[in-house]
Amino acid sequence: MTTESSLEYLLKKGKFVVTGELEPPVSANKEAVLKKVNYFKGYVDGVNVTDCASAIVRMSSLAVSKLLIDEGLEPIYQITCRDRNRIGIQSDILGAYALGVKNILCLTGDHQSLGNHPSAKGVFDLDSVNLIKLVRLMRDEKKFFNGEEMKVSPNLYIGGAFNPHCDPIEFNVQRMNKKIEAGIEFFQSQIIFDVNRFKEFMKLVRDLGIDKKAYILAGILPVKSVKALLYMKESVSGLVIPDEFIKRMEKTPDPQEEGLKIAKELIEQIKNVPGVHGIHLTPIRWESIIPRLMEECGFLPRPNINLKPINV
Repeated sequence: MTTESSLEYLLKKGKFVVTGELEPPVSANKEAVLKKVNYFKGYVDGVNVTDCASAIVRMSSLAVSKLLIDEGLEPIYQITCRDRNRIGIQSDILGAYALGVKNILCLTGDHQSLGNHPSAKGVFDLDSVNLIKLVRLMRDEKKFFNGEEMKVSPNLYIGGAFNPHCDPIEFNVQRMNKKIEAGIEFFQSQIIFDVNRFKEFMKLVRDLGIDKKAYILAGILPVKSVKALLYMKESVSGLVIPDEFIKRMEKTPDPQEEGLKIAKELIEQIKNVPGVHGIHLTPIRWESIIPRLMEECGFLPRPNINLKPINV
């Protein structure tokens, strides 16, 4: 017996879903995680738990996923290829499912040179496409990557990421197709500020029928200072931020209110782009804004899913 993921259930039912992102603490402080629970509970349909994002040491994404499960939230467990070989990855996947994880987001991972241990040795035994293949093999064929069989498979809903901003745009669309062939069932995008560029990207996605093969969630970052926008524009590769937003944040007497207004405008435009099935909120160090943002966007109440066990 197993239970279907709430995220999977809602997407298959045609609901416009909202997920959020939680960055684990740079310490062993459990209370730092629990403090954020109320910003997500009842406001989003799933919570991404990042896996040492930007190659910075943080509390284990697997451990934080379990903490969220214990608090009644549904985590989307992120796992990268940077720090583990295929043995460690498969071990963690088995453990995650045993602990109650139902969703997994497969990423290659930021290079270790970008983080706080630049001399660390990256593993990268697999890339994101092969990681997706591995999870699907374990789930659907009850086999490890070496072909050996297992008795109980990890029934995980498989997700991945895409970036609509990087050139050439056609290459990134084709990479989405490659991930679908590997086993992807839902996508979450890089943060979007350039809606026109995103619309152009999504037209190519629809032309190839990708939006019919996998569910697509568009990334939104509520920003609360011009300093944060400038940092992302200058330091985050593959991210396009129109100058109009920087000018608005520079002129406003209340940056947080203006940042919230910008996020609401972006959500309103993006939710109507054909092929978009939901949004993914990435409120870096501003998780407390989620309840207000969800209410003012008209996304409340969220569906209350109480899934029953089903036979597998």
